[in-house]
Amino acid sequence: MTTHSILRPHRGAALVLGSALVLAACASTPPPPNERMAVATAAVAHAAAAGGPEFAPVEMRLARDKLQRATVAMTGKDHAAADTLAEQAQLDALLAEAKAESAKARKASDAVSEGSRVLREELDRKPK
Repeated sequence: MTTHSILRPHRGAALVLGSALVLAACASTPPPPNERMAVATAAVAHAAAAGGPEFAPVEMRLARDKLQRATVAMTGKDHAAADTLAEQAQLDALLAEAKAESAKARKASDAVSEGSRVLREELDRKPK
C-alpha cells in the first residue's frame, strides 16, 4: 500500500469539508440591506416633513445619526451592522414623527380650547 493510496479517501473528505466551509462563509454574509436602507431613509424624510426637527429634535438627531452610520457600514460591507442601524434609524424616525404629530395635535387642541374660552367670556359679557 502506497502513501498515495492511503491519502486518496482523505482527499475527498477534505474537498467536501473545504466546500462546506466556503458555502458556510458565503451563507453567513448577509446580503446588503438595500430595502431596509430605503425604508429608513424615507422614514427619516417623512419625520422631518412632519415636524420632527421642531417637536422631536433628539429623536430626529438619533435617526439621522444612525442612518448615516448605516450608510458607512454599507460602504464598508458590514451588512449586518447596516441592517441593524437602518432598522434603529427607522424606529427613531417613526418615534420622532409620532411625537411631532402628537405635539401638533396638542397645539391645535389648546388653540380650540382657548377659542372656546374666549367665546364663553364674550357670551358672558353680553347683557341678557
